[in-house]
Amino acid sequence: MTALTTTAPDAGVPSPTYDRTTATVGIVHFGFGNFHRSHQAMYLDRLMERGEGLDWGICGVGVLPQDAAMRDAMRAQDCLFTLVVRHPDGSLEPRVVGSVLEYLYGPEDAEAVYARLCDPAVRIVSLTVTEGGYLKNAATGAFDATDDAVVHDVDHLENPRTAFAYVVEGLRRRRAAGLEPFTVLSCDNLQGNGEVCRQTVTGFARLVDPALADWIEASVAFPNCMVDRITPATTDADRESLLADFGIEDRWPVPAEPFTQWIVEDEFPLGRPALEEVDVQFVDDVKPYELMKLRLLNASHQALAYLGAPVGYTLVDETMRDERIRSYLERYMADEAAPTLGELPGIDLPGYMATLLERFANPGIRDTLVRLATDGANRMATFTLPAVRANLEAGRPVTLGALMVAAWAEYWALIARGGLPESEIPPEVHARALRDAASDDDPAAFLRIEAVFGDLADDERFRDEFLRMRSALAAEGVPATLDEVLGG
Repeated sequence: MTALTTTAPDAGVPSPTYDRTTATVGIVHFGFGNFHRSHQAMYLDRLMERGEGLDWGICGVGVLPQDAAMRDAMRAQDCLFTLVVRHPDGSLEPRVVGSVLEYLYGPEDAEAVYARLCDPAVRIVSLTVTEGGYLKNAATGAFDATDDAVVHDVDHLENPRTAFAYVVEGLRRRRAAGLEPFTVLSCDNLQGNGEVCRQTVTGFARLVDPALADWIEASVAFPNCMVDRITPATTDADRESLLADFGIEDRWPVPAEPFTQWIVEDEFPLGRPALEEVDVQFVDDVKPYELMKLRLLNASHQALAYLGAPVGYTLVDETMRDERIRSYLERYMADEAAPTLGELPGIDLPGYMATLLERFANPGIRDTLVRLATDGANRMATFTLPAVRANLEAGRPVTLGALMVAAWAEYWALIARGGLPESEIPPEVHARALRDAASDDDPAAFLRIEAVFGDLADDERFRDEFLRMRSALAAEGVPATLDEVLGG
């Protein structure tokens, strides 16, 4: 058995050949989970392996109680972890990643986090805090100053509960010390993620000090970016196979698909790592690419979750073997998502959509539907409903989008009836509202969850399509409804 170290010669697993003791922290990252480690940390590791970017090491930060487990894993392993690429043929390709140099846990030492944020060597602060972590109203996108965590943090900056309190206070301290502000880089699946991040940071700052908010608006860069890599949750089976097949004992390895993409707006006043050397694409405007990914990949994930679970599927790849659901995804992407995208310079859109279907069907990933359904209210409001609105405004069909939303409602009605095992019920901030509305005698009650749908319930055409699709799903089930809608 080989312990997780900087080398694993017995197993033949590639590990850092660069000297980590000479590397320094240049990036602080909030939301240090599997996606960040399979994506941003991987790209930095690739760059460092070329002998470049050693001043751009990562300091991961946890702010939530559940982040204590990651703290323990990272500290036990000198912040090393194994990224395991799962290929469609079942083969595994592991690599020990060494670009993370430090992990700080805010609840035990917030001042250590602030000290790192005020280090002049730190020039980028990045985030993957999920779509629901931006302290905004899901329907309007506006910063929610009444959020319980916001109310707490404004008065308790010495021990905050949110990443954004740390960011704001870190910027305040840098300003007071005469230091240039770091760039804030959102890596979450949000349309205009940099702009959403700016709105949250300045919204929070305005509650603390309006002059600070004005300075942030004028001085801090918030580039948009598009991120893409399917990264499932880690299971005990992942740990066991890594130990059995490669002799590496890793408390928290990261499984991921082979495909990876990162497109970033090139706006970094204090500089950035030369990630273009390792296939990151820097552009002037990321919005078209970002929109493509959100409305095609991420919305399709929602459809897979809500159409697949009621049929009895638990994994994404097995759901993709259902020809009805696969056909639905093909039609939804081509007929209702793609028409909302506009111009996409350099993109083969039909080829991209075909690649998505292949990626979803990869049996090596073993991604779960319950992961895709997690935080569904924010995800549907971010990925699916904007396309519905765009199609309504343009007078285009919304039947397939309405079917996805109706399937979501029926999914929560099924949960309310106890029809899904506890292990398949996703974490959801709006769970009570979704259960209650989905089980209401009035099937249109689901659309009246204002925090999710806003005024969409008032659109007669969408409401009628939703009610028609929901009635069909309730009476006939998913397979028969798909046959009817797809003309099978």
